[in-house]
Amino acid sequence: MNNPIELTLEQQFSIHSFATQVQDMSHEQAKDFLIKLYEQMVVREATYKELLKHQWGLDSGPSLA
Repeated sequence: MNNPIELTLEQQFSIHSFATQVQDMSHEQAKDFLIKLYEQMVVREATYKELLKHQWGLDSGPSLA
């Protein structure tokens, strides 16, 4: 995985828009926002893990049939 991932124009615009919004935040607003963003990242990661476990059939216990 030596090749960097290319972002779409839409993703680049989204990052620029985000940077503009953050620029205008107070220190306290930025800290609160960062905590909420991190929480969303953790929830997203847990969701992905659960979806993958389900997709790969790892979410069910051993079959007794």
